[in-house]
Amino acid sequence: MSELTLHTLKPADGSHRDRKRVGRGPGSGNGKTAGRGQKGQKSRSGSHAMRPGFEGGQMPIYMRLGKLRGPNHRKSMPMGPFRTHTTPVNVRDLAKFEAGTEVTPELLKQAGVVRSLKHPIKILGGGELSVKLTVQAHGFSARAVELIEGAGGTVVRLGGEPEATPEPKPKKRSRPAAAAEPEPEDDTNAGEAEQPSAAEETAEEAETAVEDEPATDDATDEGAEPDEE
Repeated sequence: MSELTLHTLKPADGSHRDRKRVGRGPGSGNGKTAGRGQKGQKSRSGSHAMRPGFEGGQMPIYMRLGKLRGPNHRKSMPMGPFRTHTTPVNVRDLAKFEAGTEVTPELLKQAGVVRSLKHPIKILGGGELSVKLTVQAHGFSARAVELIEGAGGTVVRLGGEPEATPEPKPKKRSRPAAAAEPEPEDDTNAGEAEQPSAAEETAEEAETAVEDEPATDDATDEGAEPDEE
C-alpha cells in the first residue's frame, strides 16, 4: 500500500458517483431534450423554481380541501404569524439532570435537548421522572405537572402569571312581580281640579240668569187680542 499523502487522497470505493451530465449529444442517452421531454412548462428554463403547492394554475389541493376556523388545529388554514408554535420536551428528557437542578430553556439548549429557543418550550408528560427538579418553561401539560410535582419538583411558568379564570356570576333569581300600588294623588293637581275655570264660571252664571227670568206666554202678553172662536 502506497504512503497516504494529500495528492493520493480519494473517496472510498463505491461512495462517490459521477454527476449526471445532460445535454451532451443524442449518443449520451440524455442529449437533445436533456431528459425533460418534449415542450411544456417543465421543459423550460427556470421551471423548477415554482413555489410549493403550485399545480400549473389549476385550483391547488390545499384550497380544494375543507378547513377549520382558527389557528389552533392541524386542519386549519395556515394563519402565518398567528399560528402557535411550541418546542415539545418530554419529562423523560429531564431525567438526565441531577437532582436539585434548575432546568431552564438555556440549559435545555446547552444540554442538546432542544436545538433552538426560537419558539416557546412546552413540557409534555411522555415517560417517567423520579428526579426532583425545578423546571422553567413556557407551558406544561397536566400530565407533566403531575409527574414533576409527584417527584418533589416545582413547576415555573415563564412569560408572566397565567390569567385567573373569572368565576361565573351567580344567576339572578326571578322575583314575583309585586302588585301595582295605587299612585298617591297629587294635592296640587287635585286643588287645581276642584277650582272651576273662568269659562265654566261664565257659563254657570248665564244658565242661572236664564232660570231667574219669569216665564212669559204669548197669549197673556199685554196688548194681545184673544182668539176668536
